[in-house]
Amino acid sequence: MIRNLMTGAGALGASLLVSTAAFAQEAAETAPSVPNPGNNAWMMTATVLVLLMILPGLALFYGGLTRAKNMLSTMTQIGATASLAMLVWVMWGYSTAFGPEGNAFFSWGVPFLQGIDANSTAATFTDEVISEYVFISFQMTFAAITAALILGATAERMKFSAVMAFVPIWLTIVYFPIAHMVWAGGGLLFEDGALDFAGGTVVHINAGVSGLVLAFLLGKRRGYPAEPMPPHSMTLTMVGTGLLWVGWFGFNAGSALEADASAGLAMINTFVATAAGALTWMVIERMAGHKGSALGFCSGVIAGLVAVTPAAGNSGPFGAILLGIASAVICYFFVAKVKTKLGYDDSLDAFGIHGVGGIVGAIGTGIVYQSFLGGPAGEDAASLGAQLWTQTFGVLVTIAWAGIGTLVAAYAVKLTIGLRVEEEVEVDGLDISEHGERAYN
Repeated sequence: MIRNLMTGAGALGASLLVSTAAFAQEAAETAPSVPNPGNNAWMMTATVLVLLMILPGLALFYGGLTRAKNMLSTMTQIGATASLAMLVWVMWGYSTAFGPEGNAFFSWGVPFLQGIDANSTAATFTDEVISEYVFISFQMTFAAITAALILGATAERMKFSAVMAFVPIWLTIVYFPIAHMVWAGGGLLFEDGALDFAGGTVVHINAGVSGLVLAFLLGKRRGYPAEPMPPHSMTLTMVGTGLLWVGWFGFNAGSALEADASAGLAMINTFVATAAGALTWMVIERMAGHKGSALGFCSGVIAGLVAVTPAAGNSGPFGAILLGIASAVICYFFVAKVKTKLGYDDSLDAFGIHGVGGIVGAIGTGIVYQSFLGGPAGEDAASLGAQLWTQTFGVLVTIAWAGIGTLVAAYAVKLTIGLRVEEEVEVDGLDISEHGERAYN
């Protein structure tokens, strides 16, 4: 009997194996062809690297900077914000930013990805194409991290429900139009010739300015600045910094949309600008009479990464180093001096590093793009003065659009469900009050 059972099982297994092989062969024959498998593979990798920046990179970076009682709430807000942004992106975000029809400010035509399938392709900067689903996914991670970056300015005092209500409104009236204006054919700043390789305006200035507006609307954390509020775990922040740096190669080099020379240029620029920013920040700390700190290293890393983002494929390595140095110096000044002088509570310096660093990078790209600094500008490129004006105009448009749009989105939430947690919730910590959990037991 056992022998008969074994014989039957073997026959069944062989039958399943043959059927599976036949199905796999049929699926392979009917599967859509990939235009360029190498480019597609690189862009899928870059997409996952940007996701790594959010989870766990940004979650650990921001989480370590908060007080222990707000660690989980900060990480949860980041994860939930990114998840919500991904769903909104495929429902109407992609259509609003990169739809087939549109004007200078937004587009339309593919809500819920209508009409897009596995055979659809998206154009790159050359004559190549990649799978449109891959392009959609890549740009989706940009929308997700931009919304999450804002939370650095609102940490430890904004309600989870308010964050969830604010994000889809903000994405719709702020992020999607700015992404269209900068990166889509026919967009206002794209047609004006603004250079933004990977998101100096779209991501960093946008998030930084929006965070600053929210910080003013929310008001200061209770006890700030009289009560010391140091990071509860620089170890976690350092780990998060490392993951952000690694993931940023997908962010910058991936924005070439191909595995080509432009991606290689963006990669080396991301290395050297970041290194320059990290070391410069620590040197400034020493010059100011302090010790070169781990927090200073992490801040310099992010300042360098932010500044090189718009210039990643628009600069030579020497220009990227200059941007990293300049960003560290100016961001340090805003974080250490301007914030204190003006008295606003940008909890984790979303504006001080992302907003200011983005402005430095966006305007500075007009300089380092020039061939005399090793940039890739050709003979038919705009003059230094003309390009600087174009870059400055792009920065001003982004600041105005983000500032006004954030006010609209924030007041819509404030007048309905409110923005800020109650005093006792803030005192007890958002981890236990908002989520019923503690980061450490």
